[in-house]
Amino acid sequence: PCSAGAVTEVKTDIYVTSFGPVSDVEMEYTMDVFFRQTWTDERLKFSGPTEILRLNNLMVSKIWTPDTFFRNGKKSIAHNMTTPNKLFRIMQNGTILYTMRLTINADCPMRLVNFPMDGHACPLKFGSYAYPKSEIIYTWKKGPLHSVEVPQESSSLLQYDLIGQTVSSETIKSNTGEYVIMTVYFHLQRKMGYFMIQIYTPCIMTVILSQVSFWINKESVPARTVFGITTVLTMTTLSISARHSLPKVSYATAMDWFIAVCFAFVFSALIEFAAVNYFTNLQTQRAMRKAARAAALAAALSAATVPAEDEIVS
Repeated sequence: PCSAGAVTEVKTDIYVTSFGPVSDVEMEYTMDVFFRQTWTDERLKFSGPTEILRLNNLMVSKIWTPDTFFRNGKKSIAHNMTTPNKLFRIMQNGTILYTMRLTINADCPMRLVNFPMDGHACPLKFGSYAYPKSEIIYTWKKGPLHSVEVPQESSSLLQYDLIGQTVSSETIKSNTGEYVIMTVYFHLQRKMGYFMIQIYTPCIMTVILSQVSFWINKESVPARTVFGITTVLTMTTLSISARHSLPKVSYATAMDWFIAVCFAFVFSALIEFAAVNYFTNLQTQRAMRKAARAAALAAALSAATVPAEDEIVS
């Protein structure tokens, strides 16, 4: 919309009305925002008593607007109830304010090595679809610190704390030119409460329970066997349930290592009982064989003594 050779500057800012939920399995997040864009179109300058023209949504299709799109967006919805949720204003100097209410579903790459003590930076990337930076550049309207507003009450996260957000801009190259990409990073830190209650505490209690079997008489084979097998099955169930809320990643997480160590303690208790039972039976069998040999030797000596006494008597 600018004169020949001029670059159109599109100033943007975002107001987040609702952030969440975040899906670990799909590695995505959803948020509801007011997405604001401001630029100057010299062709729309006017003079008169009215400083700002407040136009309806039908006028949006009559003038030029930036072809902004979300690069990592999976699905974006522009709200139309009860009317299209858009605000359109033109100032006397040709400056245009264009605001939309959007629900955005975007990718959030996650590295879950430290799960559940992990944190993530979920990006929102947007830029022009067709216009290179020689025609359009994007900037933050209120600077890098205040252009993205996330009120505390807007966060609706159950498993995360939204600890802040940062912004950046970059230029990428493609076959059709260089494009300016604006990025917002929403920094998330996972809450530990759910996993302490559902995973960590049951695992610790199961390990303690497996050690109780050592206090049971080693001759009580059924009781110790029940303890060992029950705790092993419990750890297996906890391991499976812990994975339900995670994507099928190819690497081990911190929780996987914790469960593996707990499983090793529980399984070693069962193996130790089996070893103790085996060596106890072996010792018993040796004692029985020794007693049998002693009895046989005593019988043989007794049999040899009786004829000798008969000869003396005769």
